[in-house]
Amino acid sequence: MIARTIRLGRFVLGGSAVVAASLATAGDQPRIASIPTPSGWRQHDVQRPKPTVAEPAEWSLGTPAPPDAVVLFDGRDLGAWRSADGGPAGWKVADGAFVVTPGKGAIRTKEEFGDVQIHLEWASPNPPNGNGQNRGNSGLFLMGAFELQVIDSYKADTYADGMAGALYGQYPPLYNAAKPPGAWQAYDVAFRAPRFSPDGALREPARVTAFLNGVLVQDNESLVGGTSWLEAVAYEPGVSTGPIQLQDHGHPVKFRNIWLRKLPERRPPTEAERQVPKVVELPAADLDALAGTYVEQSNEPGLTIRVSRQDDHLLMKLPFRATPLRIVPVAPLQFVLPYTQGGLAFQKDEEGKPTGVSLTIGDGAPRPMRRVED
Repeated sequence: MIARTIRLGRFVLGGSAVVAASLATAGDQPRIASIPTPSGWRQHDVQRPKPTVAEPAEWSLGTPAPPDAVVLFDGRDLGAWRSADGGPAGWKVADGAFVVTPGKGAIRTKEEFGDVQIHLEWASPNPPNGNGQNRGNSGLFLMGAFELQVIDSYKADTYADGMAGALYGQYPPLYNAAKPPGAWQAYDVAFRAPRFSPDGALREPARVTAFLNGVLVQDNESLVGGTSWLEAVAYEPGVSTGPIQLQDHGHPVKFRNIWLRKLPERRPPTEAERQVPKVVELPAADLDALAGTYVEQSNEPGLTIRVSRQDDHLLMKLPFRATPLRIVPVAPLQFVLPYTQGGLAFQKDEEGKPTGVSLTIGDGAPRPMRRVED
């Protein structure tokens, strides 16, 4: 029988099995077989150790979408999804869930996403049918390129990097937290999209942290490339967004309660916001004069700091830190922490003798301290 092949974005559906391998299309990178697999294991190595079984947590189910979430399925329709050709998603909706319709092909979100937090619930068919990868198989594809495996691996044998909770072909789950066939299971995923330089070169790989049924199964893992089958696949230069995709592997897997948060980018300070201390030079004698012990002025036993000189700056020793912190002068009596918003303002009496200091960290109130004799 000739296998039916359907082009689906970066993936191919062939016959009764789904080949999750990237295609070389216009603008895509070709397959690169020399990309190493994580930890040195060959993809799908049956000798690779299987994860320890862990008890799933029921609290992970039914997590409602927060107010700021993008709801991808609310139990009523597949309006947020489309088929590979851009038409309506061809899977069936019933009883607050939807189910893979074998042969209809994968579905993907109309919107594309980068960094996201995702909640998704799924259930493999019951009674179970088939063995290995041919048993309740589907998949959650992040950016349409990176697969978190959906499969019935409850007391079922398959290769470690193809189990439920695996980043397919790259990382097995840390634990086998799968539930029995027919039981609802939950994924909670944090995905960081790849970063690229202006010329399209990969600067940071994609990363995934995932919980399956409340159990950590992927801990900030770095993906070596797109999900592949038989050959490694390079990143597409400059591509940092894509659809959420669910796989048609020929099995009637169910899904429900799918939502995500778009995660914000951490913004670095602008040049105007960047506060770089303008260090001044002080004579060693002035620095030596400020060295000493200072005690917080409080009714209760307060904080004690010890200040000492090292070269052209002072060190501040706190009782709860094993090592002292460097403080640098920006004025004769004003010192700052080089890497933290904070510093010390020393005081002197009329004779020029240091009498105290005020310590400020962040937006906290100044903490007056008096100098004491050692």
